[in-house]
Amino acid sequence: MVWNTKKRCAVSGVDFLADTNAILYAMEGHPVVRGLLRCVPAISVISEIELFGKKGISQQDAADIRKLIAGFPMLGFSDEIKEIAITLKQQRAIKTPDAVIAATAIHFGLTLVTADKGFKSIQGLNAIILDL
Repeated sequence: MVWNTKKRCAVSGVDFLADTNAILYAMEGHPVVRGLLRCVPAISVISEIELFGKKGISQQDAADIRKLIAGFPMLGFSDEIKEIAITLKQQRAIKTPDAVIAATAIHFGLTLVTADKGFKSIQGLNAIILDL
C-alpha cells in the first residue's frame, strides 16, 4: 500500500502526518507501512519527543531515527493546536500526546496515518488506521 493523498494540504509538499507508531513500524520494515517511506510525511514535535525520549535509547537507534526523519517537515506546537487539543480532551478520554497529534493533523488539514484505533472516533480528523 502506498500512502499518497490526492488532496493538497496546508503544508506544501506533505502527503500526511505520521503518528509515532507509524514511524516505528516503518523503521522496522513492516510490510504494511513500507510505502510510508516513499511519500513525504510530516511529523509532530510530540512524535519527535516520543521517538527520542525513550529511556535507554541507544546511540545507534537515535542515529537511525534522525536519519529517517531528516527530510520530514516537523510541525510544532501553536496556540491554535493547543485549543483544538483542549477541545478534544474535553470531548473524550484521550492521552495528551494523542490529542496534540490529532489536533496538529486537524489544524493543518492533514490525514493522520496511525495504528492506534482510538483515533478512529475523533470527529473532524481524517485518519488512515493501519490494520497490523
